[in-house]
Amino acid sequence: MTDRETLTAVHRPPVRQSTLVRSGVDHTFDVFVRTIGVWWPRQPYSMGGDRVRDVTVEPHLDGRVYETWDDGTVREWGRLLAWQPPHRLVMSWVCTPAVTEVELTFAALGPALTRVAVEHRGWEALSAEQLAEDCAQPGGYASGGFGRGWATILAALAAAAHDDDPREGRTS
Repeated sequence: MTDRETLTAVHRPPVRQSTLVRSGVDHTFDVFVRTIGVWWPRQPYSMGGDRVRDVTVEPHLDGRVYETWDDGTVREWGRLLAWQPPHRLVMSWVCTPAVTEVELTFAALGPALTRVAVEHRGWEALSAEQLAEDCAQPGGYASGGFGRGWATILAALAAAAHDDDPREGRTS
C-alpha cells in the first residue's frame, strides 16, 4: 500500500451544548417531544422556514422526527435510534450532507430543575468542504455554526418548558 492509499481516520469532536431548565425532568422531556412544533425556532433552524406548520417527534423507537409545511409537504429530520423517556433520546440527523447523530439527555437536578445536554456527532462522515458549508448559522461545523445553533435551540426549549411548567404557576 502506498502513502496515497493509506487512509487516516479523522477525528472530529462532537458539538456539545447544554442548558439548565427551570422545570422538572418529565415536563421538560414532554415539552421537547410533544410541543417541539411550538417552540422550535423555525427561522433559521428548519428546512421550510415560514412554510413550516408543525414539527413532530413520533414518540417511539424508530419514530420519525419531521416538519410539515403549510402545503402538506413533509421533510424528515431523522429517526429515533434510542428512546428512553424522560432521560434520553438519540436520533439520526439527515439535515447534514451525510447522516450524523444527535443525542439529547435530560438529567433531573431537582424537582424543578433539569439539565438538558445535546451531543451532535458523526462529523467524520462529512468532507472538509461539507464541514465548512453554511448551515442555519454561517460557517457550519468548521466555524462553530452548529454549536451556536444548538445553544439557540436549547435556550428556546428552556424558555418554553419554564413558561409552561405548572409547578411554576405559569401557563403559556
